[in-house]
Amino acid sequence: MTENFNLFKPLARVQCALIATIFVASGAVSAQNITMASTTSTEQSGLFGHLMPEFKKASGLDVKVVALGTGQALDMARRGDADVLFVHDQAAEEKFVADGWGVKRYPVMYNDFILIGPKDDPAGVRGTGGKDIVQALQKLASGNGSFVSRGDKSGTHAAELRYWALAGADAAKPSKGSGYKECGCGMGPALNIAASSNAYVLADRGTWLNFKNRADLAVLVEGDTRLFNQYGVMVVNPAKHPHAKAQDAQKFVDWVVSLAGQQAIAGYKIGGEQLFFPNALR
Repeated sequence: MTENFNLFKPLARVQCALIATIFVASGAVSAQNITMASTTSTEQSGLFGHLMPEFKKASGLDVKVVALGTGQALDMARRGDADVLFVHDQAAEEKFVADGWGVKRYPVMYNDFILIGPKDDPAGVRGTGGKDIVQALQKLASGNGSFVSRGDKSGTHAAELRYWALAGADAAKPSKGSGYKECGCGMGPALNIAASSNAYVLADRGTWLNFKNRADLAVLVEGDTRLFNQYGVMVVNPAKHPHAKAQDAQKFVDWVVSLAGQQAIAGYKIGGEQLFFPNALR
């Protein structure tokens, strides 16, 4: 019996060594990945499909992108479920850092919001000169025009609510007209709903340029300085979440605000039109 037991000892040692090797290897693989909480606009515009291969070539790191509304992305990071944030609600981002959840906020790039609607423009928002978002929303509200709101606490939704407030509409739906509806969805689905229901919708230009199901929709209001849309990037604070891969997350931040990262952003175009404009180096 003792002899049989001794025969198994070397085999047990080999098995333990193999298990230890597997754990070390899996740890090494895990260390090569970071999780980014970002917005549906950056993901659905196709930007990350363009950027991430370039970042991996520069760093060897893979990035798992979880696309949510900005508010949900910030909540995800507060829970410690992300290593880095790439979002577009500057006031909320600055509060995130001030509250200690993020290390530092870096501006990365910008584009703009646009008001999309039916080409025949039944609400007459083009009568505002096509450049006044506040007057356009006032016309929509007074005429009970069909309007699809993201309603998802995203950066786009936050901007939309600011514009409605400037137009004199409070948080109550009736003040925005009977045609106002919330979908609680991302930018792509909101555009699809608008296309199928002949409705108006506030969108970021990047997602619109990459949107294929336009039906009878067109850009009706653009160029208002209030439609400026800034994006920022932040590492989740390891003091709050020690398991966060802060060093690898910082490598992404350093790259995306570097000349190489900024050139990669500028190089992303659809039909020859640039979707995002880097401004980290200004």
